Amino acid sequence: MNLKSLGWNQTFEEAFKAYENQLLVPGRISVEHKGLYDVLTEHGELLGEITGKIRFNATGRHDYPAVGDWVAVSAVPQEGKAYIHGILPRKSKFSRKAAGLTTEEQIVATNVDTVFLVNATNQDFNLRRLERYLLMAWESGATPVIVLSKADLCDDVQKYMDEVETIAFGVPTFAVSAESGIGLDALSSFIKEGETVALLGSSGVGKSTLANKLFGQEVLKTNDIREEDGKGKHTTTHRELLVLENGGILIDTPGMRELQLWEGDNSLRQSFQDIEAFAEQCRFRDCTHNNEPGCGVQTAIETGELDEERYNSFLKLQRELAYFARKEDQKLALAERARWKKIAGDRTRVHRK
Repeated sequence: MNLKSLGWNQTFEEAFKAYENQLLVPGRISVEHKGLYDVLTEHGELLGEITGKIRFNATGRHDYPAVGDWVAVSAVPQEGKAYIHGILPRKSKFSRKAAGLTTEEQIVATNVDTVFLVNATNQDFNLRRLERYLLMAWESGATPVIVLSKADLCDDVQKYMDEVETIAFGVPTFAVSAESGIGLDALSSFIKEGETVALLGSSGVGKSTLANKLFGQEVLKTNDIREEDGKGKHTTTHRELLVLENGGILIDTPGMRELQLWEGDNSLRQSFQDIEAFAEQCRFRDCTHNNEPGCGVQTAIETGELDEERYNSFLKLQRELAYFARKEDQKLALAERARWKKIAGDRTRVHRK
């Protein structure tokens, strides 16, 4: 297993120079277990464990390895083990808020070049959900590509293409069928040696079937969907990075129906360029787009140029991001305070000795 086939490049090589004098080697996280990691290295696949230093300095989930990460490890190939000493800077990171009531980041995948946002052309198609995926894709630093799957089962594919065009400005969009082969050649152009593609979408949209066709081998298990509502079971139960024999790297993810944002403030304008353009036409610079005279946004809604549902979705995402930003600031402050309190306590005990 050579590093180039895992996605190693000049950027990561430069970053790894900080570890060169520590007798460490690079590896890439392929699977995350509870407290342990499968790490792909030039010595093969090793079972990795993080060091106490990483655990001690961690202030949140982002300080721990995730699927797709490049890490510096001390390898013990004769035992099939590795010890993770550091995480190389990520060139992209796809995160969401973890499911449940706690305010916690869940890193879905890192160091991704292209994100295939897979949506089925059936009754489960959801434009508002796609807006969220797009926002998170832009924020991650990866290039989004919209894939409308099951095109052979749809009577009016153009209708879905037109709907996507109203929210995805300049994003490549392809209608495909894994069964008939429609559109697969266009997607294949994104799959190259050393390039990482992540598959994201709800359960039942055909991610696993699509991956098997694109990569020319049975790399993922598949499940049928329920015909009555077009929804599927979670075929993929965990995130996993796969290196394909014919070139390219695939990160498969479980279907995500609950997709709460974690970050995306920087990409909100990019995802909602139409609303930003209408806001530029407002008479007042501090317009709140409610009852002010000469509001460009409200005028666009009245004339039908802007869909009111899309504007309401924009406001909801804006409020969601602001809420989690406030919660995260509080959480980071508490974590930092606890860390310094622990350091001070350790120094006091040493001094007493």
